[in-house]
Amino acid sequence: MNAGTGSEDKRSFASEGLMNLGDPVRDGAAFADDESLPWLEADEEEDGTGVDSSRIIGFALAGFLILAVIVGGLWWYFNASDETTLMPDGSTVAAPEGPYKTKPEDPGGMTYRGTGDTSFAVGEGQSREGRVAETPLEPEKSAQAAQADTKREAIAQPAEKGQSPGVGVQVGAYTSKESARQGWVELTRRYSSLDGVKHRIVEGQADIGHVFRLQAVAATRAEAKALCNALKAQGGACQVKR
Repeated sequence: MNAGTGSEDKRSFASEGLMNLGDPVRDGAAFADDESLPWLEADEEEDGTGVDSSRIIGFALAGFLILAVIVGGLWWYFNASDETTLMPDGSTVAAPEGPYKTKPEDPGGMTYRGTGDTSFAVGEGQSREGRVAETPLEPEKSAQAAQADTKREAIAQPAEKGQSPGVGVQVGAYTSKESARQGWVELTRRYSSLDGVKHRIVEGQADIGHVFRLQAVAATRAEAKALCNALKAQGGACQVKR
């Protein structure tokens, strides 16, 4: 066999093979028109499971419309104009008739003289004049005046002749010598610490005038302090003099 004959045989064999593949009826593999081809079934199934873009667009439009309705409703609720808005006209408010403040018939609570009557009278249009106390109050004595009184009491006249010497413990002051003597009798009855103690009456000057100071007499200053403390313990009043 020569080379030319071999080449022709190969071309005729390839042509016959292609003719056999392109004629399914000849091979007995004929398919109806409504039947799908087996090698295309996989592609059709994949196309059926894909995402539907039209549904996505529909859902997006519906959500946008709902959001627009909500935003529009809120804007209308907060910004809607009120047709009944009051406009200022410059008029004044009329006062109610009758007194604006009246005293209750039974106010209750504690009442004091002169309390509460002035305010109601003034509220009704009446006028009240100020009043000053008829008798001015006496001012309290200043500290300097009190010290001056103490100094004047300390400057007493010397004791009468025949009186007991020693340190005096003043227990009272009287306007007369007789009342001073009677006062000593009453004090000795009231306070046992004065029993057996000597006394003396010293004349002096004070703010009230001439006075007679009644003093218990002790031998020393220490005894005078002890006597005064004992008298105070029993409820009495005393003062140790120089």
